[in-house]
Amino acid sequence: MRLAIIGQQAFGASVLDAFLKRGDEIAGVFCAPEKEGAKPDPLKLAAQERGLRIFQFPSLKSTPARDVLRGLDVDLGVMAYVLQFAPQDFVSIPRFGMIQYHPSLLPTYRGPSSINWPIIKGDTKTGLTIFRPNDGLDEGPVVLQKTVAIGPDDTLGSLYFNHLFPLGVEAMLEAADLVVAGRNQEVVQDENQASYEGWCRDKEARVNWHAHIDHTYNLIRGCDPSPGAWTMIGDTKLRIYETRKHPVRRFGDVAGKPGEIASIGEKGVEIIVQGGKLELLKVRPEGGAKMSAAEFFKSAGVTAGSAIDDRKTFSEAA
Repeated sequence: MRLAIIGQQAFGASVLDAFLKRGDEIAGVFCAPEKEGAKPDPLKLAAQERGLRIFQFPSLKSTPARDVLRGLDVDLGVMAYVLQFAPQDFVSIPRFGMIQYHPSLLPTYRGPSSINWPIIKGDTKTGLTIFRPNDGLDEGPVVLQKTVAIGPDDTLGSLYFNHLFPLGVEAMLEAADLVVAGRNQEVVQDENQASYEGWCRDKEARVNWHAHIDHTYNLIRGCDPSPGAWTMIGDTKLRIYETRKHPVRRFGDVAGKPGEIASIGEKGVEIIVQGGKLELLKVRPEGGAKMSAAEFFKSAGVTAGSAIDDRKTFSEAA
């Protein structure tokens, strides 16, 4: 089949490679323009290496974008990690329209941080959807879906790169074949089951050490590696990555108050929270590199019994 790829990042590059590997014809690749000083996008680099035609329009709503796509005369448009808005008069140009990837089981978790939020909320499953884009955000009819289990210790990184990324590439191929062959059965999304969550960014990623152990643990792993859950140690903003959860079973196992540092070991630092202790293993001070939590806390002169990012500071900065 003759295709146009619209997208960016490593996922877009992998989708491009998958279609080329099996012999499909790529008539053109649409990438968003890079910001000044930014590195070339991985999809753009992959297209350049293969000698493909590349188009970088500031907006897919423009007449030039529509004219170029129309001139490519493609069977299908494949939208692989697209952040630009693509209107109906653009997506309807290919003979069989377009398909788009989204890393959630639509209609739940519409929005830009759809991998973070299921982990943060403690869900045990998520998935991906290939759907028909319309003028709503992630609201078009569903072509196919794949379900993925969320393990109790999965992070944003492990869930995406081990499951949603590779499975998504395969699903794009499968959906394209269904659509072009006319064997797709599209399902309108049930608005009664729909949910929308916005970006998970720094304001959402700050740790409240007085929250329950499950809430805090889920927040840290749902933000690992991006945007990175964080706390303050003195004047240093500290990102938190690898963490272990140690629930308490009895009142006698509780020692200290939430937000206190219980111990600083060879590699990890244990913080008391509601329902147990969280052991921090990997952290990154702002402007620095990742290191063991114990190394950072020792170098910062923090000792057991100290309060970490106390509640007053948390409230003032919220």
